[in-house]
Amino acid sequence: MKKTVLFLSFVTIFAYSNIYAQIRKIPAEVTDSFKARYPDAQKVEWRAKLSDFEATFTLNGLETTAEFSSKGEWKDSQKKMTFDALPEAVKDGFNKSKYNDWKTGSVTLIEKKNKEPEYKIYAEKNSIVQKKFLFFNQQGQLLRDEPGI
Repeated sequence: MKKTVLFLSFVTIFAYSNIYAQIRKIPAEVTDSFKARYPDAQKVEWRAKLSDFEATFTLNGLETTAEFSSKGEWKDSQKKMTFDALPEAVKDGFNKSKYNDWKTGSVTLIEKKNKEPEYKIYAEKNSIVQKKFLFFNQQGQLLRDEPGI
């Protein structure tokens, strides 16, 4: 009985905190900063996180996500794109890497405050075992690889 009450209490608290996080008002500093940085954004949807706010939107036909602090400071963004839309240096870097015979999938441009942009390319040799996220800088240098999903 105690376990059931404890479990139900936990579920109630968790559900309430998720509801509260979703209805928390987006501060004007955040929306103003967003509008200044992305004036052409369309289909904007906001999501409140614990201490930050995340906007998901379409920019120039590409799905984009941006994160802002509660004071309106831009933290990072991720823009989905196609392999063909990558800068030539990044495509060349991939083609010269040891993964050049792997099949590519999703591609994301990752921008973070005070850091050089990175391009994340999902690649797989076979769909069961060999999957990687490959991270390249703008010059086409492979920075790191991480296990894929």
